[in-house]
Amino acid sequence: MKLLEGKSAIVTGASRGIGRAIALEYARQGASVVLNASRASDALAGTAAAIRDLGASCETVPGSVTEEATARALVEKAVEAFGKLDVLINNAGIVRDKPLAMMSEKEFDEVLAVNLRGVYQCSRAAVREMMKQRHGRIVSISSVAALAGRPGQCNYTAAKAGIVGFTKSLAREVGKFNVLANALFVGVVETEMTRRMPPAAKKELRQVIPLQRVGRPEEVAGPCVFLGSDLSTYVTGTTINVSGGSYV
Repeated sequence: MKLLEGKSAIVTGASRGIGRAIALEYARQGASVVLNASRASDALAGTAAAIRDLGASCETVPGSVTEEATARALVEKAVEAFGKLDVLINNAGIVRDKPLAMMSEKEFDEVLAVNLRGVYQCSRAAVREMMKQRHGRIVSISSVAALAGRPGQCNYTAAKAGIVGFTKSLAREVGKFNVLANALFVGVVETEMTRRMPPAAKKELRQVIPLQRVGRPEEVAGPCVFLGSDLSTYVTGTTINVSGGSYV
């Protein structure tokens, strides 16, 4: 049985990495998907093509999640194409790592805009539709950095910690409409960024992870499926730690 059969979802930051993995797994589990990335690209088109190859329905809406117009367009496309919006996955994010003493206001503001303001814009647009439906799920990708902090990531950590507080407050606001809001604390995952890390840095990372390896994007997709499915109808306002035990 497909866990998301008949459901529709929006996945932001879906052109590659974790977002692509989530979108593909949602399609495998029977969902129709609206994909977002900051701009139209071969990578975004590739994710869409891979989803259609699975026999699932797919639409793309490029644009910055920091903009209200993009968030509104995502929701409108889901409703227009699939008749409803069941799940929003807030995955879009960027990094601009630098020690705070050297970090510019632009580098701080850019990270908070995409990683936190984007969650606000997309969630606000989605809940307006979900409250009318009296059904919906919002899943936001946070980070274990929100729990432990990381040198050179004051901007990123602030944004990811903000997602957690945002999620808890939202869950209290919209629970009476049968709209659930949850987040994931994601650890180090094999992406383009981690593949560029020096071998010594990767080895050091593995030593502090109980599972002795970095995660795969697909291992983040699984919990997202759970939170979007009917297996999680009494789960809201919480976070799932998907970090291989790197923060316990």
